[in-house]
Amino acid sequence: MELSIPLTLFILYLLLNVIVFCVYWWDKQAAIDGTWRISERTLLSVAFIGGSLGAVAAQQMLRHKTRKEPFRTLLMIIVALHTLGAASWLLAPDLTRRVIAVIAGAI
Repeated sequence: MELSIPLTLFILYLLLNVIVFCVYWWDKQAAIDGTWRISERTLLSVAFIGGSLGAVAAQQMLRHKTRKEPFRTLLMIIVALHTLGAASWLLAPDLTRRVIAVIAGAI
């Protein structure tokens, strides 16, 4: 059975968000146990690469990093960027592809 590209991307997106949720859970457990913690930079990085929904879900469900600033604000900025990206992809897919090509060419 061959999966379509959109379905494959959706499954990968879900998997990434489950992994990010688990990373946040691991850090929460480390905070409770007083053991080695995952840096805030790493937590924000995994949210930025596509796991923002998993990060926000973990933040709310686990009550983890809910009052920590600027972490909370940075995570909400990442969520806003992802929301804008998803909306532009749905509303103007051709324009979004061109913008991504320009960004990729600049890198």
